[in-house]
Amino acid sequence: MSLRVVRLGSPRKPDEGTRIGTVRRPPRGVLKSEFASQDWYDVWFPNLAPSVDTMKLGLAAETSAQWTTFGRKFKAEMATPAAKHDINLLATLSHTTHFSVGCYCENETRCHRSILRELLAEAGADMA
Repeated sequence: MSLRVVRLGSPRKPDEGTRIGTVRRPPRGVLKSEFASQDWYDVWFPNLAPSVDTMKLGLAAETSAQWTTFGRKFKAEMATPAAKHDINLLATLSHTTHFSVGCYCENETRCHRSILRELLAEAGADMA
């Protein structure tokens, strides 16, 4: 069993399992009833998305220093007891079932999902 980190809206991989959207907002212009069939996500889980202010920092980051500032702020948000609980829950579930988490960003290296991948691995997730 394992957890994948994916780009939402991309074609699903075999054995990807349930797709969880760790994004602040649902996809624009898509009916809620079509989220799963269009490969966006099956379940929306904004708990592991950056806050609006932090998300804006990440989207605006053009330099390594700006990206580092975003990463530091996002990691601080993910260090709260509730977020740590959610990360540990997903890490534990990865040992018994296939599922994926993701975001819309095209470039994972400049997306919160790269940091989320790191945090999940540190929590002991079985990563695909």
